[in-house]
Amino acid sequence: MLSKLLNRARPAREAKAAVAGWHPDFRDVRKLPDVKVVRTAFFINGALAVAAVLLGGTLAFREWQVREVAGKIAEEELKIARDRPLSEAALKQYQAFREDHARVEEVAAFVSARPSVVRLLRRLGETLPADLALDGFELREDGLALRFAVRGDALAASGLATRYLEALRGDPAMGAFDQFTFAGTPARNATTGRVGVEFFLRLRAKVDEKAKAGRKKG
Repeated sequence: MLSKLLNRARPAREAKAAVAGWHPDFRDVRKLPDVKVVRTAFFINGALAVAAVLLGGTLAFREWQVREVAGKIAEEELKIARDRPLSEAALKQYQAFREDHARVEEVAAFVSARPSVVRLLRRLGETLPADLALDGFELREDGLALRFAVRGDALAASGLATRYLEALRGDPAMGAFDQFTFAGTPARNATTGRVGVEFFLRLRAKVDEKAKAGRKKG
C-alpha cells in the first residue's frame, strides 16, 4: 500500500521539476531581499548590545572600585593628619628618653669604673697613723686626692707622710691606683699648728679606658 502511494507521488514531483527548470535561473541570490522571519542582523546587533552592556557594567564596577579606594585613601590621610601631632610629640619624648638614658648609662659606667668610696674610706681609717688626720677626700676622674694634717715639726711630719704614702702604695686595697705622689708643698697651718700635706693617687689606665668605653657606648 505504501509503495503504491510513493510510486504515485514520484511522477508528480518529476513533472513539477521539469516545468520549473524549463529555462536558466539568472537570479543573483546575494541581491535578493532577506525574507527570513528573524534576520541575521538581529542576532549580530543583539550580541553587540550584550557586549556593550557587559563592557559598560565592567567599566562602572571598576569606576566604583576606584572611588572606594580613593575614599579609603582620603580617610586614612585624614587619620594620619589627625595623629601626626601626637606622633611627633611621642618621637620627641622618645628622643629625650634616649638622651636621658645615655646620660644615666654614662654615669653608671663612670661609677662602676671607679673604686668604692666606702671601701677606700674604710681602708684609710684602718691604716691611718695616729699623728695623721684626714682633712679632705676627693675622687676625681683621673684619681684620688687626699689631704692630711700631720702633727709634729716639719721634718717629722714630712717623714711620717712619706712612710704612709709608701704604705698605701703597697696596700692591696689600693690596687686601682698605679701612681702615689705628693701634690703641692707641705705647709703649716697657723691656726692648728699642723702641717698640711696632700697625696694624689692616679687611677690605672685600664680603669680610665673602661670609663671612656662606657661613655662612648652611651
